[in-house]
Amino acid sequence: MPYYNLYTIKIRNQMKRDQPMEKTVKIITDKDGRRLVVISRILFKGKRWICWDEVKEYLRQYVGDSYMVEDTKDTVYIGSDFPDEYAGSKYTYSLKGANAKAKANAVQGIPEMIEIAEGKHFRENSGNKHLRDAAFGWYRYDSRFALPVYNEQGMLERYNVYHVSMLIRHAKNGKYYLYDILGIKKETSNPFRF
Repeated sequence: MPYYNLYTIKIRNQMKRDQPMEKTVKIITDKDGRRLVVISRILFKGKRWICWDEVKEYLRQYVGDSYMVEDTKDTVYIGSDFPDEYAGSKYTYSLKGANAKAKANAVQGIPEMIEIAEGKHFRENSGNKHLRDAAFGWYRYDSRFALPVYNEQGMLERYNVYHVSMLIRHAKNGKYYLYDILGIKKETSNPFRF
C-alpha cells in the first residue's frame, strides 16, 4: 500500500443547486509527487443501475465555468453540451458496476481533475460528425481521482484510485471545451487509507 502525503493543496466546498449539500474535494500529492483528486462522499449509489438523469442535472452547475490546467496553462470551458454527452455517451452506457459508479461520482471533482490534468496529446477529427463542434480536433489529458469504499458496517475502509482520460474538443472559436471523461480504469495497486 503506497504512502500518501496528506498535504492538501486545495479543499473545495460547493453547494449543489436546489439542495444544501456540501461537497468536499481534496487534491493531494502521493509519495511519487503525482497529484490525485480525493472525493470524500458517494452521491450516486446503485449496485446495478445509475440514474444518469440525476448525474446530468448535477453537471449543469458547471456550464459556463472555466478552469485552468496547471500543467499547460490551458483554459478549459464547460459548454452546454457537456452534461448530455457525459451522461449519455456510448461510452457511459457501456459502463457497468464499479466503473459506472466511479464515472457518476467523479462529477464532484470535475474542476479539480481539470486542474491536475497532464499528458496533453492531440487527435484529429476522424469523422464528419464533429467538424462543427471540434473544428480543430481533440485533446486528451490524463487525470486521477479516488472514491471511498465502505465496509458492511458503513465504516470507511479505503479509497480506490481511478485513472481517466479527459476528452477536450478544440472548437472553431479557438477555445477548449470539456466533452467527456473516458477510459476509467481502477489502479489496482494504489488503494490507500487516510
